[in-house]
Amino acid sequence: MKLLILGGTRFLGRAVVEEALARGDEVTLFNRGTTNAELFPEVEKLRGDRTRDLSPLAGRTWDAVVDTSGYVPRVVRDSAERLTDSGRYVFISSISVYADFDEPRNETDPTADLGNLAADELAPDYSNYGALKALCEAEVEKVFGDRSLIVRPGLIVGPHDPTGRFTYWAHRLARGGEILAPGPPGQPTQFVDVRDLATWIVDAVEDGLSGTFNATNEGIPWAELLAGARVTWVSDEHLLEHEVGEWMELPLWIAGTGMRADVSRALARGLRFRPVQETIAGAAGAPAVDGVGLAPEREAELLHAWHERT
Repeated sequence: MKLLILGGTRFLGRAVVEEALARGDEVTLFNRGTTNAELFPEVEKLRGDRTRDLSPLAGRTWDAVVDTSGYVPRVVRDSAERLTDSGRYVFISSISVYADFDEPRNETDPTADLGNLAADELAPDYSNYGALKALCEAEVEKVFGDRSLIVRPGLIVGPHDPTGRFTYWAHRLARGGEILAPGPPGQPTQFVDVRDLATWIVDAVEDGLSGTFNATNEGIPWAELLAGARVTWVSDEHLLEHEVGEWMELPLWIAGTGMRADVSRALARGLRFRPVQETIAGAAGAPAVDGVGLAPEREAELLHAWHERT
């Protein structure tokens, strides 16, 4: 099978390439070559910037295109139209496309509306991220129709994660001591190991899968994620009272029920998950990211205030 990967090899793209090569597939990379350019010397590398120049793709076709870096509808449309003679277009979207998370969302639920937000670039605060992804999905479907596969992952985690979000918890567990975590302990959080996602994507391409699929785990209780640690479970009210930032300052935490997605469709088509401890071990090798997660002093202050209160 011949695969074209649009995007870099920093995280998901890297995992997809590794999975495809392990199966003996022929892989071509199209990107600017600015990140991890030394990786995969055995694969064909086409250099270019998809926002301005797609000429290296002229006259070429692949069995499948995997688009890991599409954020702006115009850019995704141009790529899809240039590659329309290829067999299949896999667009990596996000569960952030949904208009709200009042209840677990499935693939037929309404997506976010762009409103007055910019349509031609991703905002620095990511406020238009979900709506732009939804518009990108529509562009792929216009061009490729039933040859399109839309994948909506939750938080992607594991080896080489550049975001630091799940990685914070892996490093925090390794550091030990009293850990502040959002309660209650039975509340689930959703994420997907990048290796499991890559395996499923390549499986889906081989199987000729089409349509739209949420792709994240079914929900891991916080107590399971932090099993064996000395955890103090803190209420949403306490975290909000002390202005703890959702998602980034306390990664994976969103007050209330969080972002929940129904993944039954993907499970029925083979999506599987490794034990959470394997995911934690894989994430532990990724570097911590400045500004992501509670600083030790901040965590200590929050714990002290919680114990004083209770």
